[in-house]
Order: sequence, then structure tokens, then C-alpha cells
Amino acid sequence: MAPFARIFALLTPVVTFLAAPEAQAAPDEDGGSASVGLSSEDGANADADAGDASGDRAELRWIDRWKPERNMWELGIYGGLFLPGANHELFAFDAAAPDLGFKKFKPLAPELGGRVGYYPLRFLGVELEGGGMFASTNDDQAATLYTIRGHVLAQIPRWSVTPFLLAGAGGLGVSSGDGAVGNDIDAAVHLGGGVKIYFNRWVAMRLDLRDVIGSRRGVSEGENHNFEALLGLSLTLGRKKTAPPPETGPIDTDGDGIMDPDDKCVETPGVPEYEGCPIPDTDGDGFLDPDDKCPTVPGIAPDGCPDNDRDKDGILNDVDKCPDDPETKNGYQDEDGCPDELPEEVKAFAGVIEGIYFDTNKDTIKPKSRPKLNQAADVLTKFQEIKIEISGHTDNVGKHAYNMDLSKRRAESVRNYLVGKGIDESRITVQGYGPDQPIDTNDNKAGRSKNRRIEFKIQQK
Repeated sequence: MAPFARIFALLTPVVTFLAAPEAQAAPDEDGGSASVGLSSEDGANADADAGDASGDRAELRWIDRWKPERNMWELGIYGGLFLPGANHELFAFDAAAPDLGFKKFKPLAPELGGRVGYYPLRFLGVELEGGGMFASTNDDQAATLYTIRGHVLAQIPRWSVTPFLLAGAGGLGVSSGDGAVGNDIDAAVHLGGGVKIYFNRWVAMRLDLRDVIGSRRGVSEGENHNFEALLGLSLTLGRKKTAPPPETGPIDTDGDGIMDPDDKCVETPGVPEYEGCPIPDTDGDGFLDPDDKCPTVPGIAPDGCPDNDRDKDGILNDVDKCPDDPETKNGYQDEDGCPDELPEEVKAFAGVIEGIYFDTNKDTIKPKSRPKLNQAADVLTKFQEIKIEISGHTDNVGKHAYNMDLSKRRAESVRNYLVGKGIDESRITVQGYGPDQPIDTNDNKAGRSKNRRIEFKIQQK
């Protein structure tokens, strides 16, 4: 019998039986029997509705508590073993290879995969699966088998332990090097059965045993059977929520789920960890104790501890020499946390530096500039924490690109001079601004002379 005919032959009596599971013969008053009929929807949901209508699923035995319901989803992963058939059609035809590319697989291959299923009826659903089988050929060549498939699943939805049968179709493929069997994919059908165990509302375990039927070597020669044994875990979604239990016996005045005899705060909702009382905020700072890193001392965000930077200067109190007075960010002793001013010696080398001269249209420093540059080197040597930016500027005579390059080269010449005097190069950055930042007019000789300059800028940390 062809594989698809087997599928329909297998599922037809199963679905017919499950569609009306409650249609049984009930004894009449005379000792005979009378047929009790239910529609497929009524029969499929009678047990679940009866359990939920009681208002408390916990009153049911576990075997009856988590039976399948309508419109459920199942998201799962699985692992197992795949037993490839000996006469498979999974190989790439190669006229130059021995046996035209065919090789047998080793008898066992580990398998991993995932699935998603939807069950519009308690007894019937559809699933999609994808998985990989890590096989190898008899000569130890790696050959990864894979499958993408779908199937119809019919189950007996009477108990938390749920038997099922399934049948479906998809593709069975192989991916491997030319030295193994190459790459190929064939159509395949699969038949099987198994059992699900629903542990609770969310989690189920599942065992599948299947026959995966593909083409036999030679295609026209018949079928090739491959067998699977799969064990998986599923997340179940879409169950009905149960109603709260009737108030019989102890009551829960504050509705926090903790009965009054066990609740130390009967009229205030709380949590079990604090015996029915609210989660405390011992220091009253708005951070509940479990989230408060300083639960006995009022604090602030983000952790409920006291402010570690009172003057908000970015330097924490324990290393701030002036924790109540913010640091002056001026590039001088910026890490001690105290306000300060630049020393007069440093101020003398902030801004336009008079007395630095270059040859016309060159970056060569004239000898008469050395006294000023030597003074700068002395100041930088004395104040080791000072870092500077040296910027070069030109007038607007000539091409813009040339002036930009010239201004940067002049700034670099000044830096190189200072480095030659023992100043660490990492303390100096250079920039060429060309004619873009004039401090006077470029319309006369005196203004252009002022615009041709070197500036020092103290860098803040």
C-alpha cells in the first residue's frame, strides 16, 4: 500500500472514534441499554468543562487535571535517535564515483529538533517540525541528515497521560561533502505514535516512535524505512483559567491568597515570604527591602543607598577631598574633587601665544621663538597633570586646503619642539584650523597678522 494511503487508512477509524468519545451505551431502567449521543464538540469538551465548572482544578485527581483542551498550543524541543534505512535514496548521483555515489549510513544517528503544534479540538491538531540528524557513512564520513515536515495528530484526550497517533509528510535531506554522499533531499511520509504526559498547566513530556518512509535506492524499487525514537519537552499554552474556589472553611479577607489563620496582616494584602504582610520598606526611602542595598539607611536611586556624590561633581565621596564642594573642571587637579584655579604660570600659556614665529609659508620655527617655547616647556614640566591642545591658525590668503595643512604642520612643529624638551607626547594634541577661526579682520595687513597665530588650550579631564 502506498504511504499516503496508509496515512488515511490509519487515521480514519481513530478520528471517527475520537470525534464522539462520549457516545456510549448507558443502561436504561429495564436493564437494557440506551444510546447516549454527543456531537463532536460537546463530547470533546465535556470532561474539561466538567472539571473547570467545579471552580477548582485542584479538586481533580492529577490524572484528570491536565487533560488536553481546545485551542491549545504546544511549543517543544526534542532529541532522540534516528535509524537510517539500509537502501536509502539520499545521495547525489555521481557517475564517476563507486556505486554512483551511494553509501550506507551507520545504524544510529543522534537527533535534535523543535516543533510547534496547534489543537483546535481536544482530540485533533496539526504540527510542524524541523530537525537534524548527525549521521555518518560506513566509512566514517560526516553526513548531516535533516527534515522539515508537518503532520496531523489524533489523541485520546481523557487523561493527563495522553496517547496519540500521527501521520504526515515533508522532506528528508542530507548535507555532506562529495566524499560522503553529497547533497540531496527527497519527499518522505511518516507514521507513528506515542504518549504525552502533562505535568501541569505549562509543561509536558512526550515520547514518539515513528517510521519515516522515503524512496528506496533506485526510486522505482519501492520504499525505504527509517525509524525514530524521540523524547521531548513542550510548553503548553491556551488552557482555560479556572475560577476561584468557593469560600468554604477559612476565608481570605484581604484577597492575597493567604488564608486568615495564616495571615499576620489580615486586612492588608501581602506576600507569603512575609507571612501575608506587605513587603517592607524599613528605612522608608521608597525602595522595598529586597531591592534596597541599604535597607536600614534612607537612600536614593538607583540602589536605595545614600548619595555617594553629594556635590555632584562625578567624584565619589570616599575619594573626594572636598565632598561638599564641586570640583572645578579646568584641566588642573581635576581628580581631587576640590574647587581650584589655574596657576598664573599656567594661565600665561592658555590662549594665543605671542612670540612664536615661522618662516613665510613654512612650518619652520624661527630661532627667536625659542625663549617662549622654552618657557612653555618649563611650565609643562612643573605641572605634570596639565594636558594641552596646540592649534595652528592662518589668514585667508591662498587656497583653503593649503592653509588647513599649513596650520596643522605648524602646530605639529611646536609639539615636536616641546617633546624634544622632554614633554610626554601623550599630553599634547594638535589641530589645524586654517583660516576658519579668525580673531580679527582679514581685510588689512594688521588683522591678517593677528590671525596667523598659535594657541594653547588646557584640556579638561
